[in-house]
Amino acid sequence: MHDLISLIHHYAIPFVIVISVVVFVHELGHYWVARRCGVRVLSFSIGFGRSLFGWTDKHGTRWQVAWLPMGGYVKMFGDADPASTPDAAVKTMSDDEKKVAFFHQSVEKRFAIVAAGPAFNYLFAILVLAVLFVFQGQPFSPPLISAVQDHSVAAQAGLQPGDKIISIDGDAIASFEDIKRIVALNEGTPIHITIDRAGVDSTVALTPEIADQTDRFGGHHRMGKIGIVSDKIEYKKWPPLQAVQHAGIETWNLTTGTLRAIGQMIMGTRASDEIGGPLRIAQMSGQVAQSGGWALVWFMAVISINLGLVNLFPVPLLDGGHLLFYAAEKIRGRPLHEKIQEYGFRLGFALVLSLMMFATWNDLVHLQVISKLRALLS
Repeated sequence: MHDLISLIHHYAIPFVIVISVVVFVHELGHYWVARRCGVRVLSFSIGFGRSLFGWTDKHGTRWQVAWLPMGGYVKMFGDADPASTPDAAVKTMSDDEKKVAFFHQSVEKRFAIVAAGPAFNYLFAILVLAVLFVFQGQPFSPPLISAVQDHSVAAQAGLQPGDKIISIDGDAIASFEDIKRIVALNEGTPIHITIDRAGVDSTVALTPEIADQTDRFGGHHRMGKIGIVSDKIEYKKWPPLQAVQHAGIETWNLTTGTLRAIGQMIMGTRASDEIGGPLRIAQMSGQVAQSGGWALVWFMAVISINLGLVNLFPVPLLDGGHLLFYAAEKIRGRPLHEKIQEYGFRLGFALVLSLMMFATWNDLVHLQVISKLRALLS
């Protein structure tokens, strides 16, 4: 019983907090823009399944918290279900009903309502990171080499402790984190590093080697490595406007890094077991929460960015799939045929379900659940 209480306290509660906040932000985007476009919102739910508690506001919207904290939805007038499938009554609505029905809005309004979910996730992440950078400071390591590992790529290229890395492939370097991010995503690809050694600039060419690394959560990652170390960590506090600017840059870096990693998985140059699902997020939420409140807030911003990004993928059922259909409608001057949309959503459902199953399998392997079950059955 004590172990169960400890598990709930350390993992379940932080997970529910993180997921609930980022989902609320996402759905709030849909709701806020829908209301301003004159669309009637029937329900706003955090979680799926049976309602635990809720209330109905003066506009007739039912706000609720459901028992399964694995997402959420905003159901608008004309929706048949939380997935925004058109209700059969959409075709027979009166003129007054059409004015407040989502599916009878202009394509521009529908596009704005759907895009608002991911947009709010990104705005939330930038705001959270900006607050962190103002009050706690932006963590970074100066781009100074503290040590060079023996027989490493960096040692063979002649890099030495005390060298300051100025740029990589022409991109200016402001911190050691910039170096790690660029090197990690360029395993096996030649790069050119410009260094400052005792006031003299020089450029060396090297190719990051592929290395398997284990992160603080026990996850294994294949990434580029050149064999340099920095042992200095500093926190730079920024004024509000500059904090927002640097938060935007950080958000951009996290987004492009994720997209590049996905591309490498598709090309087969990066292991797909890095894809994690709800169990991995729960584990990471608990471990980050034990590092302190600031760390959990940072993690929340990262999850918000990932949620916004994933929802922008052009896969039917996700926001990006809806946006793709609306873009096609705008170009054609009329919606795609109902059968095409139906088959698209079926395909999207299959893809999303397959990805969830794959991610959950990775989680079970990562958490050693599969190996423990095999041991019990053998």
